[in-house]
Amino acid sequence: MTEGAVRPARSGAFAAFRYRNFSLMWSASLLSSSGTWLQNVAVPFVIYRITGSGAWLGVTGFLAYVPMVLTGPMAGSIADRFNRRTVLLVCGLGQFSLTMLLWAVWVAGERRIGVIIAVLAANSFVAGISVASWQAFVTELVPREHLLNAVTLNSAQFNAARAFGPALGGLVLATLGPGWAFFINALTFLAMVGALVMVRVPKLERAPSTGRPRALAEMAAAVRYVRTEAGIVACLVVVFALGFLGGPLFNLLVVFADDVYHVGDGLYGVLAGCMGAGAILSAPLIAGPGSRLARSHLVALAMVGYGGALVAVGLAPVAILGAAALLVAGAGYLGISSTLNTTVQLQVTEEMRGKVLALYVMMLTLAVPLGSLVQGWLVDVIGVQATVAGAGLLFLAVFAVLRLGTGLLGEMDDLSRGSLGTGRSLAVAEAESAEAAVDPF
Repeated sequence: MTEGAVRPARSGAFAAFRYRNFSLMWSASLLSSSGTWLQNVAVPFVIYRITGSGAWLGVTGFLAYVPMVLTGPMAGSIADRFNRRTVLLVCGLGQFSLTMLLWAVWVAGERRIGVIIAVLAANSFVAGISVASWQAFVTELVPREHLLNAVTLNSAQFNAARAFGPALGGLVLATLGPGWAFFINALTFLAMVGALVMVRVPKLERAPSTGRPRALAEMAAAVRYVRTEAGIVACLVVVFALGFLGGPLFNLLVVFADDVYHVGDGLYGVLAGCMGAGAILSAPLIAGPGSRLARSHLVALAMVGYGGALVAVGLAPVAILGAAALLVAGAGYLGISSTLNTTVQLQVTEEMRGKVLALYVMMLTLAVPLGSLVQGWLVDVIGVQATVAGAGLLFLAVFAVLRLGTGLLGEMDDLSRGSLGTGRSLAVAEAESAEAAVDPF
């Protein structure tokens, strides 16, 4: 019996877990992502303790993400031309090697910011090549009717790691030091490599490639294609705002911990884990009842919640209030990211999938470093609280323009085109299979 025919499709918050390939990759990704977030806590901690500067945090965030932007066109071409499982295997081994190098540099006593940033930038380059292949690979792990569920659970995995990884990171920093954070992260990449060796996916039929790949030309073709798809345009605008205005928050939490809340290293890790915890708590609602909402409604609710939470984080005078706001921010982030990802996956055609997903990732990875530079500079000028609260207000303004000014959010519900679309909502198809369609709107 093939994996896609394990049993009749049923709706449910965890339906995608019935498929072995998805379960393997989800479990390995949870471990690997947890290690990544463990390191993501350690890096700003190290940079801020060495420099004491919010601007240097911004520079580090910028230089650590820019390589992912530069690899975007090449990553999309690779995802559409080569076996995605093989691409992920090679990149996983590359990231393992580079993270081990970061550990070796640190334990050798190297404390120059330039050396640390150079290793992080090299790792970012390899990660940038893999991102488009991973996003597209999800569609090969489950049947089409469970794609929304799989994408949402994949986002939940990522955000679960954002809870567990930073909390563990705070503990590791307080007891063992940054070197162990780097070493543990390196080991978790081996879990991903092992899962990729174990999964078995059917051969994907692709249109034959013509001529040599031209990454920039293909990305230009993706841009021309996206301009004709209003729903995907809406996704790109939202994801840029999400990265530029919300992305720098994680790196700035060390400033909140040290200068606003005055808490120890361990509690800094707990604070950093609150966004992931909020995503975990909200995941069953988003993957279950939330999947029956129109995507435009779901992303609207999530954007309002996320923008309001950013304002609340900026205004919170004590750690407990900041932590509560971060829980809401985590829920909003999951609602936004999973809905945008699903919309792009459903509205794009298969021959453009890798390139468009690469463009989508490029928008996010361009927005985060630019936002890090701007917000890092503003932290030194007006303070971290005013910076984050202002970012939240601007995010709410973006929502108002998209929802009330242009109506672009409504285009996210159009499934008349795309290789995974059938002209009707995937959420409705799932509800019909369970004979329980519900639409509170």
